[in-house]
Amino acid sequence: MNLSRRGLLAATAGTAMAPSAPASATPRPGPAPGPGPGPRTGFERLAADGYRLLEGQRVGVVTNPTGVTRDVRHIVDVLHADERVDLVAVFGPEHGFRGTAQAGGSQGRYDDPATGLPVFDTYQKSGRALADVFTAARADTLVFDIQDVGARFYTYIWTLYDCMVAARIAGKRLVVLDRPNPVTGRDAYGPVLRKEFASFVGREPIAQTHGMTVAELALLFNGEFLERPADLATVLMTGWRRTDFHDASGLPWVPPSPNMPTPDTALAYGGTCLFEGTNLSEGRGTTRPFELLGAEGIDARWAAALGRLALPGVHFREAYFSPTFSKFQGKTVGGVQLHVHERESYDPVRTGIALLVTAKKAWDGFAWRSDHWIDKLTGTARVRTMIDAGADTDEVVGAWQGDLTRFRALRRRYLRYS
Repeated sequence: MNLSRRGLLAATAGTAMAPSAPASATPRPGPAPGPGPGPRTGFERLAADGYRLLEGQRVGVVTNPTGVTRDVRHIVDVLHADERVDLVAVFGPEHGFRGTAQAGGSQGRYDDPATGLPVFDTYQKSGRALADVFTAARADTLVFDIQDVGARFYTYIWTLYDCMVAARIAGKRLVVLDRPNPVTGRDAYGPVLRKEFASFVGREPIAQTHGMTVAELALLFNGEFLERPADLATVLMTGWRRTDFHDASGLPWVPPSPNMPTPDTALAYGGTCLFEGTNLSEGRGTTRPFELLGAEGIDARWAAALGRLALPGVHFREAYFSPTFSKFQGKTVGGVQLHVHERESYDPVRTGIALLVTAKKAWDGFAWRSDHWIDKLTGTARVRTMIDAGADTDEVVGAWQGDLTRFRALRRRYLRYS
C-alpha cells in the first residue's frame, strides 16, 4: 500500500501504529520520546512506530520552537540524531525556525548551527515560489509540526495551507503531525471569513476561532478548499479530548511566537487580537500581550462599562501600563486587563466584540486602522460598519450566526476526536 495512504488511514482511525524499524538501523545518541502523561502527540506516535512513514524518503521539516518533545528536545534535533531518518532540510515560518523574529518577520536562509542543516524561509511565500523552495531543498516528504493557538488569524495554519498547495505543485508528500488545540476543540465561534477579505491572516472561509487541530484543518483544507488535493498523511494524537485545555496535555508550553508567552494569552487572543485593527494598544511590549488593552486618555469608565455587561467567564480590571515597543512605546496608557476566571463559559470572540463596542463609546479618540485591517482580522466589513453605526454586542454577534451555523456543519465532517 502507498505509504501516504497507509499513514492517513492509520492516523485518522486513531489506531496505534506498531513500532517497527529496519534491522540495520543504528540510531545515533538521543532516545526517541517515550509516552508521558496526557495525550500522545503526532510526533510521539511517529517515533514509536520507528518513523516507518518516512522510510526511504528525504525529509524536510516545517517547524518552529514549538516542535518539541515532552522533555523539550526539538524534533529536528531528535530526527537528525536518528539514522533511520534522512533529514535534509528545515523550513521556518513567520518568526523563524528558532523563533527570534518579531511579528511580520522571519529569519531568512541560513545553516542551523546545531545540526548544520539548511534552513529555508517560507514566510510570505506561496504557490510556485514556495514549491521552488521545496524543490531546491531536495526533500521528498515534508513534515509539518507547529503548535497552533486556535484562531483563524494566527498565521501558522496558513503556512500549513500554503505548504499543502506548494507540495502538490512540487510533487511532494506532506505529513502533518498533530498537537492539541490549547483552547479546546469544543466549538467554533465568530464570523466566517468572506473570500474578498482573504489574506495571510485568513486564506479560506473558516470561523474566527475554529475549534480544530492542525491535522483536522489539513483534512478540511484538502477536502474543501484546494483545487486539487495534496498527497497528505496525518498522524493523529491518542488520548486528547475536545474539552481539554492546554494544561490537561502534560506538554510544555513553548511560546509559538514572541507575543504568545502563555496559554492564558492564547485564550484571550481569539478575541483581543482584533485590537490590532484599531489605534489602541493590544498589549504588545508588555508582559501580558492581548490581555492588557489601552490607549492614552482612557480611564476607569471603560472597565466600569465592561463590568456592567457581566460577560460570562471574565472579569475586567482597570489597568495602566507602558509598552516597551509597538503602539504607545514608552508612554503610560490606561485601559483594562482581562482576567478569565471560568474558561468553560468564556467566549473570546463575543468578549472581543464587547471590548470594541465599549471602547468606542468610552474613548473619543477611538479609531480603526486606516487600512481597515480589522476587516482582514474579522474576515468581513460587517463588524466594523455595524460598530460604527452604533450596534451593540448582541447585534454584531447575531449578524454572523447563519454563516457560523453552516461552517459548524462543514467542520463536523473533519473532526477526528471526541
